[in-house]
Amino acid sequence: MAQALLSLAAFALTVSPANDQHDPRYRQVTGAIRRLTPLRKWAYRLALPLALGLVRLLWRSYRVERVIGDDRLNAALRESGAVIPCMWHQHMLLAVRYLLEKRAAGLKLGFMISPSVDGEAGAMAAQRLGCHVVRGSSTHTGARALRDFYTAVAKENISLLVTPDGPHGPRYDSKPGALLIGQLSGKPVLPISYAADRVFKFRAWDRFILPLPFARVVLVVGEPLRIPKVMNPDALEAQRRALNATLRRLFDEAYTALQQRAASS
Repeated sequence: MAQALLSLAAFALTVSPANDQHDPRYRQVTGAIRRLTPLRKWAYRLALPLALGLVRLLWRSYRVERVIGDDRLNAALRESGAVIPCMWHQHMLLAVRYLLEKRAAGLKLGFMISPSVDGEAGAMAAQRLGCHVVRGSSTHTGARALRDFYTAVAKENISLLVTPDGPHGPRYDSKPGALLIGQLSGKPVLPISYAADRVFKFRAWDRFILPLPFARVVLVVGEPLRIPKVMNPDALEAQRRALNATLRRLFDEAYTALQQRAASS
């Protein structure tokens, strides 16, 4: 039972709050025929409080030894009003906790969630966490989704979390979505990573990381990335590769700092 709830919570936190919970145009665009039945809706409502309660207990148990670069996020928020938090799909759990704690600094955390039935659990979870949701899929609702993302970030100052290797991978290989949103909105992309000393990895494509109770954690916030308004395809590809390298480097920095603190304690 506990493993099932953790799986649901991990799934729920990999998707995000928004404009419409049921977009009738989604079926027209994608051909999707699944519906959110009353039974499925009640199942979500019953399971999500348990799953999120379990996640909150885990969050409270973690010992965050250090946050490197916390001032970078604070400065970016003061300057821009919103940022585009960016981390590998497997690193969402701790990154979400860190970003939720930044609400006092003015951060309005938002998520992108598919408008399909599969996205409903994630939307409900995000709403329960007090986040903002934008329903859309770059794969299926393309230009309209990008417009909604732009409105949320540029006009409403929502810090829209992006996992550049999601939602289906390949792992550690970013897509240009975060960069395009940064380019259109003028808001900085903020890379984030962390390392924990004891973790469980799910058998999913992303090897989703669940730090075990009372794990020690070091989190690293990278330098904000300002994306030029005009870029040719080669420049965009160079930015994408640079983002890949930055996220890998931040994990190495977090892991090294964690090892050093363990050796000195």
